[in-house]
Amino acid sequence: MGTRFYHPSGIQIGDGTIIGEYATLDGRGRLTIGNHVDMASQVMLYTSEHDLGDAHFSPIIAPVTIEDYVFIGPRSIILPGVTIGKGAIVAAGAVVTKDVPTMTIVGGVPAKEIGKRAGDIGYRLGRAALFR
Repeated sequence: MGTRFYHPSGIQIGDGTIIGEYATLDGRGRLTIGNHVDMASQVMLYTSEHDLGDAHFSPIIAPVTIEDYVFIGPRSIILPGVTIGKGAIVAAGAVVTKDVPTMTIVGGVPAKEIGKRAGDIGYRLGRAALFR
């Protein structure tokens, strides 16, 4: 559905995960997406960026890990080296520059904790055969 892949061999996607329209998935530095992750439209997950403090503008390459049962809202950006913990929620439009702990809700630019997710998680995502 219009998703852009950079270096697809470096991308691993778990069972029941949903990727929204026009997402960008960057596998250059290894991208791991867990089970039953719900990524909304136009989400960008980057594993490579330029070192703004380097006179040569050298690349920084670092893996990104999205653990199980994470929800990432529309137009969010996850930058290199970040791990999003199990059950965490990233609000729409957030720019995540640091790790997000398990069951934590973050939002803003840069993303900061705005709440905690409550309850047990263990649901199953996936689309009906009509939408595959």
